[in-house]
Amino acid sequence: MSRPRSRTGTRSGVRVRTRARTRPPLALALPALLAVAFLLLPLVGILVRTQWGELGDHLTSPGVVEALKLSLLVSLWALALSLLLGVPLAWLLARVEFKGKALVRSLVLLPMVLPPTVGGVALLLGFGRRGLLGPWLEDTFGITLPFHTSGAVVAATFVAMPFLVISLEGALGGLRQSYEETAASLGASPVRVFFTVTLPMVAPGLIAGAALTWARALGEFGATITFAGNLPGTTQTLPLQVYLLLQDKPEAATSVSLLLLAIAMGVLIALRGRWTGTPVAREAAPAPVPEEPPTEDARSSGSARTTTGVGDVAPPHDSGRWPLHATVTGFNELTLDAEPGTTIAVVGENGAGKTTLLRALLGLTPRAQAELRLGDTDVTALPPHKRQVAWVPQDGALFPHLTAVANTAYGLRARGVPRARARSEALAWLDRLGVLHLADRRPAQLSGGQAQRVALARALAARPRLLLLDEPLAALDQTTRARVRHTLRTHLAGFGGVCLIVTHDPVEAVSLADRVLVLADGRALQDAPPTEVTRHPRSPWVARMLGRNAWPGTASADGLTLAAGGRLVVAETLPEGAKALAIIAPEAVSVHTDRPGGSPRNIWPGTVREITAVGSRLRVLVASDTAPDLVAEITPDAAAELGLVDGAAVWTSVKATEVTLVRL
Repeated sequence: MSRPRSRTGTRSGVRVRTRARTRPPLALALPALLAVAFLLLPLVGILVRTQWGELGDHLTSPGVVEALKLSLLVSLWALALSLLLGVPLAWLLARVEFKGKALVRSLVLLPMVLPPTVGGVALLLGFGRRGLLGPWLEDTFGITLPFHTSGAVVAATFVAMPFLVISLEGALGGLRQSYEETAASLGASPVRVFFTVTLPMVAPGLIAGAALTWARALGEFGATITFAGNLPGTTQTLPLQVYLLLQDKPEAATSVSLLLLAIAMGVLIALRGRWTGTPVAREAAPAPVPEEPPTEDARSSGSARTTTGVGDVAPPHDSGRWPLHATVTGFNELTLDAEPGTTIAVVGENGAGKTTLLRALLGLTPRAQAELRLGDTDVTALPPHKRQVAWVPQDGALFPHLTAVANTAYGLRARGVPRARARSEALAWLDRLGVLHLADRRPAQLSGGQAQRVALARALAARPRLLLLDEPLAALDQTTRARVRHTLRTHLAGFGGVCLIVTHDPVEAVSLADRVLVLADGRALQDAPPTEVTRHPRSPWVARMLGRNAWPGTASADGLTLAAGGRLVVAETLPEGAKALAIIAPEAVSVHTDRPGGSPRNIWPGTVREITAVGSRLRVLVASDTAPDLVAEITPDAAAELGLVDGAAVWTSVKATEVTLVRL
């Protein structure tokens, strides 16, 4: 018996993997084939019954030409009305939570499932001369919709607009809101964000919905004939012409039906699966530029290609001084006060509320609210785009339809800076961040590190009064990170506002920050200079982030009773019952193959669980049944001498004088 196989080969230097074919069961394949035949047979009937020799005469007859022109007029007006009304409705359904949202969505879907003639009757009762709104329209504006071309437009819009709304709502739902939120933080108003960021990014969904809307309006019949009638030259569209031709000239009706079929198939082929969700084949984007620093030639050629005199433009600073005062309530409950030029590193484990704090300061989350004052200005009641608070989210959120220089200039343009000046300043910022040679590249053509540097340049160029950075250097390699960290530190030294940096990197926290804010469950656990946090961390997570062992416990007469079980002998004394955190440096932990003798007061048997290299030393994780996990730091020579491997049985020891207690 032959089995499906999967093979891998090469074609033009590219590995090609042939997927194994699965033979469908007959019980499913047969009904599926019958369904295809059921759908295909009527279409084949049109093709077979068409009198090809008379096709031209049928399609160029005066009645058909007049009906075609009217159909195009009605369908295009219906498309325009659908765009005018449906695009805002789709945005509302995708972006705004409100009572009755499910009902509104049902109203949008209703014309798609309602019989067209019933839709026509409903339109008559709503907009007809005896309808709810019809008499007022006729008396006030002299507008009569039934039996008029405008009535055909209304009928076509009624049945076709749902296709646009559904398609665009789906596209908006798949668009990450971080793009729109970032644009708002750069100073763009909601309307500007909608037209410069949202619509360009959902353009494929909008185009697909518009095409389907136009095709549906072009083929509308039931609602049109019921509401607008069948008047030649006024409301008799092409589908109504087919209906009339079937009575007297069935051959001509078949020819006109073929024309409508060809138009519908053309629309579906042009969409190429966008409506159904089938992936669309796209031209491959150029490979990202390597992360290595550009050569001087590349820099000079990039400058010459984009503009001249970039070196003469210094990225400006806002000349003001903007101290920060914020009182945050909700999930986060804390108060922040900082003088101008202060950089605060915000640290804490996942779920501690770091990103929520930044979003509260931006005014972007209902989870927490911030009473925010920047300098002498209370911005609490201002929308995000008027706060002059710029941020770099974790993913950078570069606008994919804009080049690097256009991304960087976005905030300046949103604040009214002339185009030429904004471009010059943007190029200067890209130069400072070492990515000037990428100015004309789009985000898809950038590596992760390059994109993050462009995002950082964009935030710095927006002249903010408060700068929020959510792990801004996480995507950079170590060499690039050091270079960008130096650039950022240089900028922050002259920054007149306050900068908050969310980070998990202890080097960033120590080298960039004047203060370290430790969060736990939305509360400030510690707010102190980096040296104090390094010496006396009040959070086990922060201690581990700094590379230290941290064991919480309760002080007893002879040491510390550990929360995870076991006891620890310490040289310090605390009042009995006091909560404390024992900090043990990894280099203070000794590792032995046999039980040690001598002075160590704390000795535990254990098993090696993991060995990792950190620079020129090794960190050994030892698990024990009598103590919490313990990390020791030793040299490779010592590890080789001890014969350490995963699973090896060892003893660990810590002197009582090597334990630091931090009272909680």
